[in-house]
Amino acid sequence: MKTQNLLLLADAYKYSHYKLYFPGTTKIYSYLESRGGMFDETVFYGLQYFLKEYLQGQAFTKENIDEAEDLLNGVFGRKGVFDRSNFEFILSKHGGRLPVKIKAVPEGSVVPVKNVLMTIENTDPKCFWLTNFLETLLMQVWYPSTVATLSREIRKMVEHYFELTADEDAQPAIDFVLNDFGFRGVSSVESAGLGGSAHLLNFMGSDTVYASAFAKKYYTAQKVYGMSVPATEHSIMTLLGAEGEKQIFDHVLNAYPEGILSCVSDSYNIFNAVGELWGKEFKERILHRNGTLVIRPDSGDPVRTLLKVFEMLFDRVGHSTNTKGYRVLPKQVRVIQGDGVDYDSIKTIYETLMKNGIAADNLVLGMGGALLQKVNRDTQKFALKCSYALVDGKEVNVQKSPIEMNEKGEIINSFKASKAGKLKLIETPQGMKTVSESENGDDILQTVFENGELKVSHTFEQVRQRVTLQQLTTV
Repeated sequence: MKTQNLLLLADAYKYSHYKLYFPGTTKIYSYLESRGGMFDETVFYGLQYFLKEYLQGQAFTKENIDEAEDLLNGVFGRKGVFDRSNFEFILSKHGGRLPVKIKAVPEGSVVPVKNVLMTIENTDPKCFWLTNFLETLLMQVWYPSTVATLSREIRKMVEHYFELTADEDAQPAIDFVLNDFGFRGVSSVESAGLGGSAHLLNFMGSDTVYASAFAKKYYTAQKVYGMSVPATEHSIMTLLGAEGEKQIFDHVLNAYPEGILSCVSDSYNIFNAVGELWGKEFKERILHRNGTLVIRPDSGDPVRTLLKVFEMLFDRVGHSTNTKGYRVLPKQVRVIQGDGVDYDSIKTIYETLMKNGIAADNLVLGMGGALLQKVNRDTQKFALKCSYALVDGKEVNVQKSPIEMNEKGEIINSFKASKAGKLKLIETPQGMKTVSESENGDDILQTVFENGELKVSHTFEQVRQRVTLQQLTTV
């Protein structure tokens, strides 16, 4: 039994479309693309969740129709806009299994923008209205795809600065450089699962436990990919007041005498905490620990604060110089920046560290709302548009081609122009390209859903491998 009534998961105006399509329409074929945006490539991820959770098998019941009719009569303030017979037809003829066919690129694929990612069409001519009725829900694939894309772009950046400043034996640490701190900053548990698991396609550091559970449930992940460490918060560090900070530091070191321990250290004066407590009072204990203390400044300008913290640590606990000429803290000490971290600030931080002779592997990052919440559908300009129809048995290539005014007041073609016809995605010597379905070339799009049945099921391992195979070290 579905936990959500699918018949309520569309924009209100969609319920009126069965009457608004031109008479004689029997097929609507639409496609999804990323039309551009912040990055030149998009990772496609998350569709399998929506198919399994909302569309697979019997998608709705008579009780769902009853509920929808009652609610939508109120939405429109009259009867007759919502026509229950449309859904009763699907229930009686197809057992509530949706008569649509969905094709998509394999999840985890990294596709240049302005290319088809997914297509959907009705398989029953009486259900032409159903194709774009499902747009509202299926469009939400923009969210996990965009988080996966952002996380991958940060991975590329991290790899770039590790390549420039860190020794080769530090490379495995990249998997844990960017940590997901975003659960509390997202709008729902569903977002935490979708966005958190999208991040795990690129990194393995995460405090969003539900992301790992999500990957297991919907992508049959064979292991836990989101890993974390014991860490303090300010409620712990401030329990005895400023005068008791030293006692708290002593206690947390005793609580976890081995392994990685992360400790927020800016409760009062980050520079006193680093210079006098960690760097002097507890220096020998830290350097003799069987594990790593990760010191967390959590306030102020991240670049200026980090530079001073690192210089103090180099002075107090020492450092070595790696083969590339950059300073590295002892393995028992690292720093994590978890405040003010986003795509732009990460680049500024790494660039500044490099200019000051500090190796990238001294630092790990925590990213919260900027990773899982500070994105929207326009970050990668996702759109789902009709490109083909059958009207009175005639094939129609459907396309919008709007104009707009530029800053000079000139009339130009809008970037919102859509593609026409039935589409496929092929590999060419120049890369992936969207072409007409009739052109030569093997289609990368796979049929993933047809008439209520999931046709392809990707494992999390397969999705991660596709993303990893296409990782780049250039930024």
